[in-house]
Amino acid sequence: MAITKETIIARIEVVSTWNIQVALDIIITEDGVEIGKSRERKLLVPFVSEYKTASVDGANPPRKDPVLDSDGNKQWTHTDTDISGEEVAVRAIANAAWTDTVKANYKTFVEAQEV
Repeated sequence: MAITKETIIARIEVVSTWNIQVALDIIITEDGVEIGKSRERKLLVPFVSEYKTASVDGANPPRKDPVLDSDGNKQWTHTDTDISGEEVAVRAIANAAWTDTVKANYKTFVEAQEV
């Protein structure tokens, strides 16, 4: 009795210009007969974005507030999403969809969010 697990890409979609949604089917077989199947989803965006924060001394409860630049804006860091471990098809779609313009628009969108 051989039990195997196979993961296949069921769907790749580009949503809202920069979101890459990937649906993966996980198929379990025993002696070539499917005995189980599940679906996982993941979302890829061009960057992992965060702004610099600093602890506020004496705050109760403790909190971290954004560090602002001289113009009063949050100081953002945008790190490229590592897609090197993704399937070839996912990488190809991400590289095609995430143009310089799309990346700039994504950064603008993220920085405009009030979180």
